[in-house]
Amino acid sequence: MGFGRTTYAIGMRQRFRRITVREGMLFQGPAGWAEFSPFLDYDAAECVPWLAAAREAAETGWPEPVRARVPVNVTVPAVGPEAAAAIVRGSGGCRTAKVKVAEPGQRLADDIARVEAVRDAIGSDGRIRVDANGGWSVDRAYQALAELKRFDLEYAEQPCPSVEDLAALRRRTDVPVAADESIRRADDPYRVVALDAADIAVLKVQPLGGVAACLRIAERIGLPVVVSSALETSVGIAAGVALAAALPELPYACGLATVHLLTADVVTDPLLPVDGQIDVRQPVPDPALLAAAAADPSTSRRWSERLATVENVGAR
Repeated sequence: MGFGRTTYAIGMRQRFRRITVREGMLFQGPAGWAEFSPFLDYDAAECVPWLAAAREAAETGWPEPVRARVPVNVTVPAVGPEAAAAIVRGSGGCRTAKVKVAEPGQRLADDIARVEAVRDAIGSDGRIRVDANGGWSVDRAYQALAELKRFDLEYAEQPCPSVEDLAALRRRTDVPVAADESIRRADDPYRVVALDAADIAVLKVQPLGGVAACLRIAERIGLPVVVSSALETSVGIAAGVALAAALPELPYACGLATVHLLTADVVTDPLLPVDGQIDVRQPVPDPALLAAAAADPSTSRRWSERLATVENVGAR
């Protein structure tokens, strides 16, 4: 696939999604560079859409944009209050913050302190959303949101693990609910609509099979859309920016300002926010930065084997 292939391994500034090193593959094709970086807990079948997204970027390209810049949120990991406030202040002018909550081993008091620090840093006119990554039960989510909503939450992203749980919570809370994993890791991404389980749909290009596939989902699902990243390098983030730029409406800031969570990037002009927005463009990797980010031989072999397995599964 493609004319060039590089496996990268880049450290995370803080532990995020229980990982400290982000790994993936970068491809070059006739339409440009693409990223294939499914998380290691995804099996081969789940990785097939990720490969389809990479092929789209490398071989066919993306739809024409309808906007030149995309508003984005700053993502705040499950860090202490001082670190959380510093991330917001150094976010490149983002006026929306997504705060990670329900981190294993932490308490609700930790979440409250983090969100309070973010509110103080972003100001009363800034927007705050929380993301639990499905970490709460319905009762726990209800209790947590009852405490956190005093910080004027924009919405809660995937507060509970299942679509049924989201629907049950949504009937009990007045905090809007956004579905992420219940769309991108679901056999039927439209059950969130059938069960009236969400107010907002979070779409991620790689897990859902590409920009064109996400546009079809957005049209059919009929909910306001937030485009979010899968912790990619700027090569992968460009696909998310392309989706956000092509959507007919974009009522919310998107979760695409995540390159800052990595200790390095593969391009000289990373897709980072300026005045809270990211320009719509497709950056090209720099050879020296690609070499610096290259994974060791054993990691590269593991990813090559993984790619071959995914290709075989996708061809069935």
